[in-house]
Amino acid sequence: MLAGLAACAPTMYSAAPSPAPRSPHAYPGQGPAILPGDRFLQCVPYARALSGIWLQGDAHTWWGQAEGLYARSSRPEIGAVLVLRGYNDPNRGHLAVVTAILSEREILVDQANWLNQGEISVRVPVVDVSPDGDWRQVRVWHIPSGSLGVRTYEAEGFILPGPSA
Repeated sequence: MLAGLAACAPTMYSAAPSPAPRSPHAYPGQGPAILPGDRFLQCVPYARALSGIWLQGDAHTWWGQAEGLYARSSRPEIGAVLVLRGYNDPNRGHLAVVTAILSEREILVDQANWLNQGEISVRVPVVDVSPDGDWRQVRVWHIPSGSLGVRTYEAEGFILPGPSA
């Protein structure tokens, strides 16, 4: 059941301890959800539309493309695009848009195609599990199982809306 979790994201395993995930009932408004839809969406056009960050190409190219055009950070900000790298090879990636910051190590994101069915997922918890708390490794809530996903994903960082300074 968890195999579908990595459909658009990198697959890396880590022994790093994770912060205890919150109950889905602890999130603002409703908990994480998959929205009903009638068309297949990819993470790139969804992240572009939601964030206003106008980059083209595959998700794995966004971090490099953003250099000099958009500010990049190792810390989340609302409206920023979280860039995850790799997925069985370096030519795969995933993008998600930060919609809330719950703590130093926990955010909510909206994203498309995380489960590889073209769906939109909203209010999805992402937890920083990096040993140094630098958002280089994250775990993502798995909506179908109602729990924090078992895989640890490598993150490039956050592309911030607005021009680079």
